[in-house]
Amino acid sequence: MVTLQHIYEARERIADYIHLTPVFDSKQISNLAGNNLFFKSEHLQKTGSFKIRGAANKVKQEVAGGAKYVTAASSGNHGQAVAYIAQTLGVEATIVVPEDANASKLNAIRAYQGEIEKCGTTSAERLPRARQLAEERGGVFIPPYDDPLIIAGQGTIGLEILEQIDHVDMVVVPVGGGGLISGILTAIKEKKPSVKVIGVEPDTANDTFLSLRQGEIVPIAGTQTIADGLRTSQPGDVTFPILQKYVDDLILVSEEEILQAQTFVLERMKQLIEPSSAVTVAAAMFDKLNSRDKNIACVLSGGNVDVNKWVI
Repeated sequence: MVTLQHIYEARERIADYIHLTPVFDSKQISNLAGNNLFFKSEHLQKTGSFKIRGAANKVKQEVAGGAKYVTAASSGNHGQAVAYIAQTLGVEATIVVPEDANASKLNAIRAYQGEIEKCGTTSAERLPRARQLAEERGGVFIPPYDDPLIIAGQGTIGLEILEQIDHVDMVVVPVGGGGLISGILTAIKEKKPSVKVIGVEPDTANDTFLSLRQGEIVPIAGTQTIADGLRTSQPGDVTFPILQKYVDDLILVSEEEILQAQTFVLERMKQLIEPSSAVTVAAAMFDKLNSRDKNIACVLSGGNVDVNKWVI
């Protein structure tokens, strides 16, 4: 299991490669939600999402061990992060993406000199291909979420939230494969266990919800949720036990709720976030957190939006 000490070590290791992202608030959204909402703005992070934290922690360690080539399987944000840190550290990277990957994310991967290969539409298809490429070329596969170094890197967000928000009562986190929430859970529950941590999934990509209910990993078929960063088919072998141990609740939001939350944040806060970020806002806006008058931190996980496909 990842520990709080691992997260502190990750924070020191990645400090030169990430931003300390700010926290915003919004009286309008807070009034609508009946709670004091704060927004941890990882959409303003380097490469446009939280993924650089885990990627930097993992790739830096692998390069220190002699790696000259890395691969990743990603719907976009993890791929951007791996390509960026690989370029920064002077190693080559290939990113295996879905056939329907967001164009803005692909453009960013190319800008970071990452090689792109398209494969299928689900993580179950692209993960084996990325591992195969690493094996064929003597490189290292960088998992998107199911790895202790990745989880520890993402957990640095939890440390920052506790430092940036006084008397935080609850942290709300998007859930895909579980790397982000596993890291945040570990940081918060080992440092301040009284703070509740709630996961949010799209109701059309509810693999972690089903797995927690069944008490074991339950795969689902491919999903086309607009929250493309959350299109995993099942939680990870490393992440799932952490959720089982620590998570206070996991709730679901609809596609329409996600879109409304994304639009509301743009209109009222002037912040462009991607649908995967908007799930946390949707959970608060549509009264799914079962709380009132609490200090709640919503993690905005990324802001890499293909604006050509988003018409308000």
